[in-house]
Amino acid sequence: MVRYTLDQLQAFLSVVRLGGVNKAASAMNLTQPAVTTRIRNLEQSIGAPLFERGAGGMRLTKRGELLVSYAEAHDRLARNIQRDVMDPAGVEGRLRLGVSETIAQSWLPALITRLHETYPRLEIEFNVDVSVVLRASLMAREIDLAILLGPVSDFSVDNVELPGFALQWYAAAGAPVPECATDYLRKPILSYARNTRPYRELRAELLRRYGEAVAIFPSSSLSACFRLVASDLGVSALPEVLAREWVEAGKLRPFDPGWRPAPLNFTASYLAEGRRHIEEQAAAIARAVAIEFTST
Repeated sequence: MVRYTLDQLQAFLSVVRLGGVNKAASAMNLTQPAVTTRIRNLEQSIGAPLFERGAGGMRLTKRGELLVSYAEAHDRLARNIQRDVMDPAGVEGRLRLGVSETIAQSWLPALITRLHETYPRLEIEFNVDVSVVLRASLMAREIDLAILLGPVSDFSVDNVELPGFALQWYAAAGAPVPECATDYLRKPILSYARNTRPYRELRAELLRRYGEAVAIFPSSSLSACFRLVASDLGVSALPEVLAREWVEAGKLRPFDPGWRPAPLNFTASYLAEGRRHIEEQAAAIARAVAIEFTST
């Protein structure tokens, strides 16, 4: 009788999907020797090599190619059991989150709290970065769930749409009030980072309306934009929901030049192939938390 474990099949699938033992080890939060041992034990159970190992890397053998579909079927079964049968309190493992700074400054704490309440034995790891970096990390399987300016336009990615963030123009509360609100835009305009869609859209609209004389200062730090505007070093279109406390504290005031940039639209995105139930469920929890945050 062939004896194998689900852990061995998962290691096998990770190596196949990611293209190597080192990447599989990183994705599974294991050491490279641990993954190698699981593959070797699986090969011993089957009685045949699953990979051809050479200078060019690892390639599936004929039997390895046959095993892929069966291993994927086991993987789907395990996900369904976890989804339909297993108590969430018993789910273990690691969830690697990547989030945009706008999310980190708004409802990320509520998301982490909700995930921990639902999956108390789950290790939650997160990092904050710009969306272009998060997208690359997701595609490289360095993170499991990316909450970013989306959607991610790739056939391999599932995107869960999240409530957007309306933008409003703000200036320092103590700045002189010009006769015309558009005169505020003579100051430097602080923007999202240069390699983001909000920056490109804002720059195009500003150039269309006011020409090349507009000074745009991109920044990868949203919190820095708030501080710089409050210090009267420029103006900015900022998420309205995050600016409320600055306005209430008497540090910022809104102004209306007759138009606003488009809202910031985020998605909770994860790779469809090889996903675990936890990524799908975490994306659903993120949506619920985001809806609660924007409705308060």
